Amino acid sequence: MQLSYWEIKNWFSNVDFTIVGSGIVGLHTTLALRERFPAAKILVLEKGILPQGASTKNAGFACFGSISEIIDDLKTHTEEEVIQLIQKRYAGLQLLRKNLGDAVIDLKPYGGYELFLKEDESFYNECIQKIPFINDIIKPLFKTNVFSKEVDRFNFGGIFENLIFNPFEAQIDTGNMMQALLKKAHQNDILVLNSQNVTSFQELSDTVEVVTNGITFKTNKLLFTTNGFASQLTNNQVQPARAQVLITKPIPNLDIKGTFHLDKGYFYFRNINDRILFGGGRNLDFVGETTTSHDTTELIQNRLEELLKKVILPHQEFEIEHRWSGTMGVGTHKKPIVEQLSNNVYCGVRMGGMGVAIGSLVGQELADLV
Repeated sequence: MQLSYWEIKNWFSNVDFTIVGSGIVGLHTTLALRERFPAAKILVLEKGILPQGASTKNAGFACFGSISEIIDDLKTHTEEEVIQLIQKRYAGLQLLRKNLGDAVIDLKPYGGYELFLKEDESFYNECIQKIPFINDIIKPLFKTNVFSKEVDRFNFGGIFENLIFNPFEAQIDTGNMMQALLKKAHQNDILVLNSQNVTSFQELSDTVEVVTNGITFKTNKLLFTTNGFASQLTNNQVQPARAQVLITKPIPNLDIKGTFHLDKGYFYFRNINDRILFGGGRNLDFVGETTTSHDTTELIQNRLEELLKKVILPHQEFEIEHRWSGTMGVGTHKKPIVEQLSNNVYCGVRMGGMGVAIGSLVGQELADLV
């Protein structure tokens, strides 16, 4: 691609910071860099027409982990590590709210609920029994008990009568959040270029040479915030994890409000006004869902519809209006990777499916690292 003099001068010359990825982490990184470096030239490169990962495709949960997910994490992480994860997620949510405002992201503090299918009796009993223990270990963070039992008032089907309630969860509008972040970036003189696929980079003595769509330019610092796509260029131990989602048409007299979890967080649903958004199910095919493809599959979509019909809306008619998928970044550990890869190359990746909660904080940490 042959660039004009003006294009080279205004977009690709004297670049101080180049951020790859315009999602939650990438844009928070740019805003934190702008605070520290008011005169710096900051360029964001995004390979999609919109953020390609999960930032505009997630369910809009402002959560830090259901009780079954926390208990499951304790089997592979130390108690201290799990507490730190929860602390980071909750701090990240507060930072997101501070940066954008509750009205802008349409925060609805309905609380979160976890329900358990009848066939999961042993795990249901374990979660109920461990409510006091989990409350005790995270009480220093919240200054009160977080989880409690509540009788199901939503008329779900095929579940145990008691739900586990968390008053600290909320819904947000993912689209509003990302539009607000992009608007804030533009207002802070940050250049965002879409449809720019970074294919390679080379570290020189004091700069980094970046190749994107056949364009080659130099930047003082290069930062990757590509999460599920990170391993393609950075060799980080991050695996892509596809999350499939569907949404219903409006349902008359829908009486479901809140964020809801099933099966250790692998399934999740919420109302959006009078619709139900339902996603997850990658545990049905971990190998197949380790992909950056944005297709959907019959296996998972059929299971989502089955659970909608039998569990979530057993007494109501519904129609599916739309289906999609997004790409998360996961690994053997749930702690995000925020590190310096070489003299002038950095990354903030592996959100572990908690990008809404932790993305703003990871962006701040990445900017601080630079």
